Amino acid sequence: MANKVKRNEPLVTHIYTADPSAHVFDGKLYIYPSHDLDHVKESNDNGDQYDMEDYHVLSMENPESECVDHGEALHVKDVPWASKQMWAPDAAYKNDTYYLFFPARDHDGIFRIGVATSASPSGPFSPQPNYIPGSFSIDPAVFVDEDGRAYMYFGGLWGGQLEKWQTDEYVNEPAEIAPGQPALGPRVAELSEDMLAFVEQPVEIAIVDEQGNALLAGDEDRRYFEGPWMHKYNGKYYLSYSTGTTHKIVYAISDNPKGPFVFQGTVLTPVLGWTTHHSIVQFDGKWYLFYHDSSLSGGADNKRSVKFTELAYNEDGTIVPIDPYGS
Repeated sequence: MANKVKRNEPLVTHIYTADPSAHVFDGKLYIYPSHDLDHVKESNDNGDQYDMEDYHVLSMENPESECVDHGEALHVKDVPWASKQMWAPDAAYKNDTYYLFFPARDHDGIFRIGVATSASPSGPFSPQPNYIPGSFSIDPAVFVDEDGRAYMYFGGLWGGQLEKWQTDEYVNEPAEIAPGQPALGPRVAELSEDMLAFVEQPVEIAIVDEQGNALLAGDEDRRYFEGPWMHKYNGKYYLSYSTGTTHKIVYAISDNPKGPFVFQGTVLTPVLGWTTHHSIVQFDGKWYLFYHDSSLSGGADNKRSVKFTELAYNEDGTIVPIDPYGS
């Protein structure tokens, strides 16, 4: 199914989509979103309303063309280790193979991250029989650097369970982090050459202010919540993410893919709906921000729609903030 789209309008309207991970493969834009189900679900902080079961792959010949839905690429019933909640995925290309990375709850209710493979960027994808050893939490974002090394960034608070892994072991009821304590950061781990495992134990990424001080848990405008994304611009690494309760996409910059990252400012101001989740990609010399909101559904938290708009940089490398509803 194809849909002619414009910037800041839903890419598709026949299904609800969210959490877009956009990439350029074979000279085309491919978007890997989660697929929101069209039903009424009460919202809570555990994220039970986000009960997605499968993934569809979207593609566009260019930002001015129609968006094509290639249909179901992977379903939870085909993943032996997963029980439910196929949340925000990402994709990567290496070894003449397309990889789909995705979180889901295992049969004990713990979020893990799995990987599936395909010979085509549109799928369908065949899952590995088990999740990536040592993986946990949600929102995998995989960045393949210019030297061929690949890194996975991941983690989300609350329903994403990241705070339950502060000791690198799962703790069902962890101690609460006080507002004056350093905020939890996302995790990063380098991937193996075959992209199916970590070559190291995941480490926490430090996000600091201009003075080098850690961002605090009570700093709602700047601290990490979920939805990490990594891109590179003019030799610098840009880590962008959702702040959660203040509903912004913000970013930090480093000279190293593992940080520390120095906080810079806002990428995207709040959208309609509770969650915000994004990706940043370059196509034909221009940069684009893919994101979602709940406008198509009238504001339902669990019925979101993927959109995109152009992204610009200032001369000093900072990002020009985007108002999704501005002119």
